[in-house]
Amino acid sequence: MRIKWFSLVRVTGLLLVLLYHFFQKAFPGGFIGVDIFFTFSGFLITALLIDEFARKQGIDYLAFLKRRFYRIVPPLVFMVLVVMPFTFMVQRDYVAGIGTQIAAVFGFVTNFFEMATGGSYESNFIPHLFLHTWSLALEVHYYVLWALLAWFLAKRAKTVGKYRGMLFLASSGLFLFTFLSMFIRAFLTANFSTIYFSSFTHIFPFFAGSCLATVTGIANVSPNFTKLVQSWSMKKTLSVLGGSFAFLFVLSLFLPFDSLWTYLFGFLAATIAACAMILSARILHEKTPDKKEPAILNFLADTSYGVYLFHWPFFIIFSQHLGNMMAALVTTIVSLILTALSFYILEPTIAGKEPRVFGMKMDLSFLTKPIFYLMIPLALLMIGISAFAPTVGAFDESLVVSGLNQADSKMQVTRTQVDNATATDYNVSNGVTMIGDSVNLRAQDYLIKAIPGIQIDAVVSRQLENGMKVFETDISNKVLLKNVVIALGTNTVSNYKELLDQYVEKLPKGRRLILVTPYDGRYANDQSSESVQTRLYELELAKKYDFITIADWYQVAVENPNIWVGTDSVHFNMETNGGELYAQTVKEALDKAEKGPVKK
Repeated sequence: MRIKWFSLVRVTGLLLVLLYHFFQKAFPGGFIGVDIFFTFSGFLITALLIDEFARKQGIDYLAFLKRRFYRIVPPLVFMVLVVMPFTFMVQRDYVAGIGTQIAAVFGFVTNFFEMATGGSYESNFIPHLFLHTWSLALEVHYYVLWALLAWFLAKRAKTVGKYRGMLFLASSGLFLFTFLSMFIRAFLTANFSTIYFSSFTHIFPFFAGSCLATVTGIANVSPNFTKLVQSWSMKKTLSVLGGSFAFLFVLSLFLPFDSLWTYLFGFLAATIAACAMILSARILHEKTPDKKEPAILNFLADTSYGVYLFHWPFFIIFSQHLGNMMAALVTTIVSLILTALSFYILEPTIAGKEPRVFGMKMDLSFLTKPIFYLMIPLALLMIGISAFAPTVGAFDESLVVSGLNQADSKMQVTRTQVDNATATDYNVSNGVTMIGDSVNLRAQDYLIKAIPGIQIDAVVSRQLENGMKVFETDISNKVLLKNVVIALGTNTVSNYKELLDQYVEKLPKGRRLILVTPYDGRYANDQSSESVQTRLYELELAKKYDFITIADWYQVAVENPNIWVGTDSVHFNMETNGGELYAQTVKEALDKAEKGPVKK
């Protein structure tokens, strides 16, 4: 039984995800589109299980898994195979370790793979081509475990009413447990991606949908739902449907991924709005018996899963060669074509059904064999690329090499230098000490070339707080040189003012402080963001203290948008002179500082 207007729910989820991936700066909260899918899947699966129990007085668990297999696996395999030839269009970083990625995809553990490798949902310099299948992994975990529990409960239920009650108690209990898991863990982690990816914390929208299904239904509806349909006017139904969509759209405009409030209340609010949209669409179906959904709406809903699968890897690939808008357009067209091919031909053929296009039977047998024969060389290509792909990409490799080089360089700062310090009345050795993060690590070769003798101590994910420990250690070991460059702040902290004040206070006499302003392109236009606020406070400190100089990397980054093409908007593109610009910015600030006073 097809419920009209559920297509609106599917299309809303897909729309928000596409807007987020294509235009992340404009729609920073579009990731909640996935939560709409989660909520709807929970509703649909549970409602169908109730319908099956009503017909058969039991649940066929193996048949359920078989139906899910035919719906999920064929387009997934098709997507991976089709993407592989296009990997020749991008640099080797994008295929580094791709065999492991593919194994995680087919094992439905991409979410755990990303957690294990320290992946960030938003901020990977080289995004994994199959990162988006984390949500599919979580969905499969729900299907397998929830359907097993539903089968178990069906063995003990004697009536549909009792079965509904059992499912309601189970789903509401699991909803509370998993939501509280996210709520509590949000206070205990600095990396929100681990909560976002986790099957234990981000699975609660499914159970919210399951709860809703037990009090409404699809073919077998509850008495309470029948009363609800009668009590709701058409105006109220449309108001709730439109209002919930508007609320979700507003969330997509303002909900930040890395905010504590998103994990405490944001995902919950999106889930509740998705439930309201599902309920109002279900009621609208009952109130419009003579209406038909537009064919285009049916098409977009039917292909939403496939478009979700195809869009991410193709957008990553096309973005390397096209502008963002054109890449989004080409990605959408290619995704729709490939999805239609999969949905209307490949999937029904594998399931032993006759292909239908817009509900009409069509003889597409002449396409079946060519498509399946094409899969053979694509499968061999996938195996070949996986076997010969580099284990580590050039970006990661450069960070490792830079880290080793800087460790060797720092060892050269010997006690002899300290003993021979005669640069000033404070017995300070001339030179430059730089404490930074992965941005500085990436620019290390350019910094060494522009500033000979610079001593760099930079590691990935360092922020102002743990940078302070390095600063204090250098002071106690008497290896802090005359000009001290602090290039931190990209990895934000809320107490940036307090920490920056400590850097100023603890800076030993006879030294200068050079602060490199942080730049995060995702939030560069948000004056309330912590990275921008950190920069503004650094500018204030430079006005207050004459021994502080600013290397305004933020301003240089804004004025040179070409260095961010194909990046995570934090780590510049080396092929567009990003490294040279960074080093030049620091060098110019040092030259300016040399003309000014030291701390007295």
